[in-house]
Amino acid sequence: MRGLLTPLARDCEVTMIPSGERVTVPAGTEVRVLQTLGGNVTVQGDYGQLMRIDEKDAEVLGADYLAQNPKAEEPKATEGTFDEERVWEQLRTVYDPEIPVNIVELGLVYACKATPLPEGGHRVEIQMTVTAPGCGMGPVLVDDVRQKVTGLPGVKEADVQLVWEPPWDQSRMSDVARLQLGWM
Repeated sequence: MRGLLTPLARDCEVTMIPSGERVTVPAGTEVRVLQTLGGNVTVQGDYGQLMRIDEKDAEVLGADYLAQNPKAEEPKATEGTFDEERVWEQLRTVYDPEIPVNIVELGLVYACKATPLPEGGHRVEIQMTVTAPGCGMGPVLVDDVRQKVTGLPGVKEADVQLVWEPPWDQSRMSDVARLQLGWM
């Protein structure tokens, strides 16, 4: 599937990269799968435009794609107890759609703090950034993080803030990210 042109099976709402604009792409439009990470799929249209197909819509890529990329089971919010390490595990399943490295290894997560709530459960506060100030994908990544974190056991609230200070630069990337990108 990766690299092959695949016609969309139905009309599909996608997120344009890097603007973050939501548009509907008609059925039959041919796209090329570039990466499938964190459940979402980055595809390239016939004119080179990049788009993100949300995990919930991945079936538009056809049965062959689904057979090669089964959906991962996520823990239900009622199963287990709160564990801050599980928050970090979930953060590692969120990817910048243009870079095949998760947001933790890219150094986009500046802070993650969990606070017990009086009525039970936890509030998780996350401060994160994006690789470029003008990137329209920031709100999309914030929504991804919020959705994944609030799905964890014991998490009642998730406050995810997009911050610009300090500005992100490549020195914030982990060695793992540098290796993945061939920069070491």
